Amino acid sequence: MAIDNKTKELIAVGASITANCQPCLQYHRNKALEFGADAGDIAEAIEMGKQVRKGAADKMDGFSAGLKDRGFPPMGWIKSACCG
Repeated sequence: MAIDNKTKELIAVGASITANCQPCLQYHRNKALEFGADAGDIAEAIEMGKQVRKGAADKMDGFSAGLKDRGFPPMGWIKSACCG
């Protein structure tokens, strides 16, 4: 089953919120409107993105607090496990 363009753009609106990307949000909001989304659809996608972002931030806060209590791993581990 293929996802229609309106739904794809609403997903991208939520993902833009989660990624904290303002230019992405503007672009995908406009594309969603082009494909027939209304203000309510966009508001719902924005709210869902906020919920996902908050959940991820809460988990990271808990994880980092645990590391703080136990001490951080050696720098070599951090570099090899993350971001290149």
